Amino acid sequence: MGRLMQLVLDLFDAPLVVAPKVKPTLGPFEPGEPLQQVLPAAQYGHPRATRRIQLGHVHVAYAFKRSKRRTIGMAIGADGLEVSAPRWVSVAEVESALLEKSDWIERKLIEMGERQAQLGAARIVWRDGVVIPYLGANLRVVLDSSPALKKGSAQFESAGLDTWPHTLRVGLPLHADAAQIRDAVQAWLMRQAKALFTERLNVFAPRLGVQWRKLSLSSAATRWGSASADGAIRLNWRLIHHKLDVIDYVVAHELSHLRVMNHSPRFWDTVKSVMPDYAVHKRALREQTLPPWA
Repeated sequence: MGRLMQLVLDLFDAPLVVAPKVKPTLGPFEPGEPLQQVLPAAQYGHPRATRRIQLGHVHVAYAFKRSKRRTIGMAIGADGLEVSAPRWVSVAEVESALLEKSDWIERKLIEMGERQAQLGAARIVWRDGVVIPYLGANLRVVLDSSPALKKGSAQFESAGLDTWPHTLRVGLPLHADAAQIRDAVQAWLMRQAKALFTERLNVFAPRLGVQWRKLSLSSAATRWGSASADGAIRLNWRLIHHKLDVIDYVVAHELSHLRVMNHSPRFWDTVKSVMPDYAVHKRALREQTLPPWA
């Protein structure tokens, strides 16, 4: 049986920025060349840094490793800059490549720092009265230990048409710990997500002339959804934080892969056929900062 093809849609609220490949020039590896001791944090310091370099106006402590790859690799994540290089490439050549990409590295480190600050500010403090994003608006969590609610259950209460925030009443005492509150809220959100995603799949599938077979919820940290050639769809339950138009974009995106299993111009024309303004919602998905779920 051939390998099952699957297309994925990356999640953008936890990005890893990878530099274009850098081809090293041929040069010997100095086997006696020691890696430096782990350095104290510089202006931008990776927690597992083993080398440092000055790039423009900043000092960067970066994690460095040797690998079997054929090019010098650079990636910037939440921890900072990570660099990998073939064993036969000298450290001098690695640093030359870093200097060549110094503007890109500095810009992406600044952007990543700003992104992490946004995530920190958005972090949820799980307690009575906390407000969380739900369908693009705010939902207030209220703890209620009365007999009317089963322990750990959750009940949605509308504040009225087009009025926010609505209330999610959770069957827990005021002294409940953060993990209990988070788990109860997550269980409710996942149920809402499964029901809503199913409804939207059934709306867009006939428009695209495709048939989906199975829906699974994902908790992936790096992707919003995926589609397999056999009709299986996976959608990240945290899409429920976004507005319905954004959810519809991801649903249309994944269903379009059941017709075109790549990201060619024909694929995007397929998405556009059912969502002419998909680019607006694609951008919103990329730009909105969701709170860390922990």
